[in-house]
Amino acid sequence: MDAIYNMDYDYIASGHYANVVHPSADQSNKASILELSRDMVKDQTYFLSHLSQFQLKQLIFPLGCLSKDEVRQLAAKFDLPNKGRKDSQGICFLGKIRFSDFVARHIGEMEGIILEAETGDFLGKHRGFWFYTIGQRQGLRLPGGPWYVVQKDVKNNVVFVSRNYFSLDKRRRVFRVGSLKWLSGSPPNHIDQLQCKVRHGPGFYNCNFKMEHGEDGNDDIAVVQLSEDDQGLAAGQFAAFYEGQTCIGSGVILESWDDRGFPVCAKALEIARKEDKSELGKPVKIMTKPGILA
Repeated sequence: MDAIYNMDYDYIASGHYANVVHPSADQSNKASILELSRDMVKDQTYFLSHLSQFQLKQLIFPLGCLSKDEVRQLAAKFDLPNKGRKDSQGICFLGKIRFSDFVARHIGEMEGIILEAETGDFLGKHRGFWFYTIGQRQGLRLPGGPWYVVQKDVKNNVVFVSRNYFSLDKRRRVFRVGSLKWLSGSPPNHIDQLQCKVRHGPGFYNCNFKMEHGEDGNDDIAVVQLSEDDQGLAAGQFAAFYEGQTCIGSGVILESWDDRGFPVCAKALEIARKEDKSELGKPVKIMTKPGILA
């Protein structure tokens, strides 16, 4: 949108699975509305939930009224070159470029260490904390897993991992969100009758939330309570809010376990602060099964 701002066009069409309802010409001062697509599995309103009203008013989504199966049938009917292409699980605009290569090209690499959150054990090295997100399992290359990224020390370039990310004691239903953005420009009226998505997918939670002010008194923050426990809440990810079929906005999850994030032990935090990491020696041998070392 920034690149073509000065060009003469009516709308931008994209292939997102979503619907946008624009007001009639004689009511152009009213807000455009973002609604769920017909295909709930492919629905992408979660990714669009942080758009501004200015952006939304310029968009149309031709695939919003179709299921993915119907789109494939049309692609075959018109003999489109991508009719047999597999579904993409990555970032579509990168094409065949791996995400890690894309990040390395634009940000670079800086070697850091991987520590077990519960013990402080030195498990291995990584290429830079920016290659990892909270909850990530892929790409750690550690035996005896699955291992999950549970915290990052940005200042010291340390990644903390655990095999207990999805243990029952980590399930919770209350969390805080910041950087709230409402597609209509203002918060909803009925904050106790909402649904919420905490990740892309067809699943919703019923929820309610309570508005509060940030520490500086300017940024609005909401305390969200889900109808059920979730064991994969990740700080830094979006929580998108819905009223029926309408996506009304989203916020960024501020933390996932109480106010501290995942409980990283004192030993691990102390090691992360060490200036000279070379004295750690070689990574510890990881127990894969009882009595077996990797």
